[in-house]
Amino acid sequence: MRQVGNLPADLTSFVGRKRELARIRQLLVASRLVTLTGVGGVGKTRLALRAAAEQHRAFDAVWLVDLTGLDDPHLVAETVAATVGLRDESTACPLDGLAQLLASQRTLLLLDNCEHLSDSCAELADRLLRSASELRIIATSRQSLGIVGEQGMRVAPLAVPDSGRPLTAKAPELYDGVALFLERAVAAVPEFTLTQGNQAAVAELCRRLEGIPLAIELAAVRLRALSVDALVEHLNDRYRFLTRGSRTASPRQRTLHALVNWSFQLLSASEQTLWTRLSIFPGDFDLETVESVCAGDGIEGEDVLDLIDGLLDKSLLQREEHDRQVRYRMLETLREFGRQRLGADERRALLRRHRDRYRLLVDQAVAEWFGPRQVSWFTRLRLERAHLRAALEFCLQEPGEAEAGLHIATLLYETHWKPNAFYSEGHHWLARMLEAAPGPTAMRAEALCAEADVAYTQGDIAAAERLVEEGRALACELGHAGALGLAALVSGMAANITGDYERAAALFEDAVTRNTEAGNTMRLACALLSLGTAADYLGDRRRAAELIERSLALSEAHGESWIRAWVMIIVALDAWQHGDSARAISLLRESLVVGRDFDDRLIITIGMRALAWTLTGTGDFIGAAHMLGAADKVRRTAGISAHWSQHAEFHERCVATLRDGLGDAAFAEAVRQGGEWTLGHATAEALGTPRVTDKKDDEIDAPAPSPLTRREHEVAELVARGLGNKEISSELVIAQRTAESHVEHIMTKLGFKSRTQIASWMTARKVAGGGDR
Repeated sequence: MRQVGNLPADLTSFVGRKRELARIRQLLVASRLVTLTGVGGVGKTRLALRAAAEQHRAFDAVWLVDLTGLDDPHLVAETVAATVGLRDESTACPLDGLAQLLASQRTLLLLDNCEHLSDSCAELADRLLRSASELRIIATSRQSLGIVGEQGMRVAPLAVPDSGRPLTAKAPELYDGVALFLERAVAAVPEFTLTQGNQAAVAELCRRLEGIPLAIELAAVRLRALSVDALVEHLNDRYRFLTRGSRTASPRQRTLHALVNWSFQLLSASEQTLWTRLSIFPGDFDLETVESVCAGDGIEGEDVLDLIDGLLDKSLLQREEHDRQVRYRMLETLREFGRQRLGADERRALLRRHRDRYRLLVDQAVAEWFGPRQVSWFTRLRLERAHLRAALEFCLQEPGEAEAGLHIATLLYETHWKPNAFYSEGHHWLARMLEAAPGPTAMRAEALCAEADVAYTQGDIAAAERLVEEGRALACELGHAGALGLAALVSGMAANITGDYERAAALFEDAVTRNTEAGNTMRLACALLSLGTAADYLGDRRRAAELIERSLALSEAHGESWIRAWVMIIVALDAWQHGDSARAISLLRESLVVGRDFDDRLIITIGMRALAWTLTGTGDFIGAAHMLGAADKVRRTAGISAHWSQHAEFHERCVATLRDGLGDAAFAEAVRQGGEWTLGHATAEALGTPRVTDKKDDEIDAPAPSPLTRREHEVAELVARGLGNKEISSELVIAQRTAESHVEHIMTKLGFKSRTQIASWMTARKVAGGGDR
């Protein structure tokens, strides 16, 4: 099995800690839970990451779960599940699905920054370790988790020379603290070297910083402006002042606070203000959010970028890239320092502005969701997950804000939680908001229906029926067509899944009428598609085709992808049943591209299974068995339960044919092989761009040369990003008519009829390694 995981690559070299790494290796042999403890800034996270990287070959999967931005203890299991790629469509408790997944493979889990969630982390670790015998956990925290079998290791500061001991040429080898300072000093000032003239000051500085890595790194950056002697002098001044702080705090905590405070004092007033305001952000953030939330009252909007650049230069912010977008992150120690300097009123005002920012963002996502920017919004909302949680929590904690929270939660259901299969999290927030905002509003009616959809999906039929009926009754009382349309759609889907197609058809008819009246195009497209499938099950193939075509036309007219993927699966199945295997395979592959872009495991599972049925009809028995194995693995990692397993007859017929054609042993072996593929490998195989079969080299075969010119490739890339002709002309600085001509030429060369096909073709080439000409 090819190893999977998400360990980040090192951005700077790792210095020292050889004995600690050896000790961690020993502890992992003796115990399945090793907790690294120590004060903030001592290097627990970096040490844990290096230990995990050194151990990765011993495991099938190595996962880093950063809990820094999570404040709600109820979402620890959900966060771990999402990190390892587990979707929770089948159960209200993600811990059950997580335990089942981890029990099937040898996994190393790194739970980072557990101190503020220690009880929940302890409960999670205890449950998982009891359920998964091959699981190992490395945790970092300021205190141990306190469960049976835990082995703790205190992470001490780096070694520094004793007072009065002179440095020698071997100092970097003898003292990790000195080695770290020298390496980071050279990064800040390339000509810096350890000399007889500065070695005493270097030794004194490292001693004063007590070997705390964060303190050393922050000090080294200051060499751009100060000499080592000046650094020591400034530290002395600040330390004398801060030794009068709390006597209950450890000396190292006081020392680190002194250094951070000193770095703070060296900033301009505007930089200081921005630092403190940035402390309210729970995770990484972008420039637009900083400008929206932090500008004003002493910070001009046009100055924000320069201020951020200043904080980056001083190593007080970290720069990251996500999906080609630049974002920033503040270390937790620095964030905590800034948070302590905020007054209660200022903090509340900033949190309100933060909530307003994300309410507007969600409103914009909903307005543009059913359109060409759908994939972009899907990715964006995933990036903003920590911020969305913080905005919702503010609405619950701040008096009078529950209605705003209910608004955000309800809109997030269809644009974030459902497309991501974050059903447990959706339930968590919707249930809390419904309790906090009991007023008889249209948004409450929709929230009740959304919560009912969660319950149906996770198998709690009784709760689902109660919720949807309450939502429908409130919508009737208010005469709200939108909420009534959602109630009919949710009830119809439940009836469809359970096989009550006549009731489903009646409900979907109502959903079409209500959503047409409400002007909700996305729900109308869903209702038309669902009504078409119900009509097909009832034997009215002509009407089914008409309804499905109407749904497809709506999706294509708006440049939408997600619903269109489901339409393509249904049309593919119809084509396959009528003997057109080539069209069926083409449509299924196009739907799989969308499923992969959305990381929609349900689309991927059903698409791969349908592809297996189709390949069986073409005589490709091995390929079909591979797809069955791959689809079952995706289904299990997604937590998709049996009530989603439609078309059972097709599946059973496919398995019987493959067993007869290959024999039981060969069939089982081919299914096993497909079940060992990674998601990327399986998707590449399904798309017809197979990777090298050697599991040690999981690269994709090179695709055929592209017929497009370089300019046409640029245009195709922008089409794949969801840009219209006007936006393309602006991006490339060409006339709009020229952009239109390029798109027409691309379609002619590739034999396509829609922009969606161009997007799918570009994505497939990227998977195959042919994104460039």
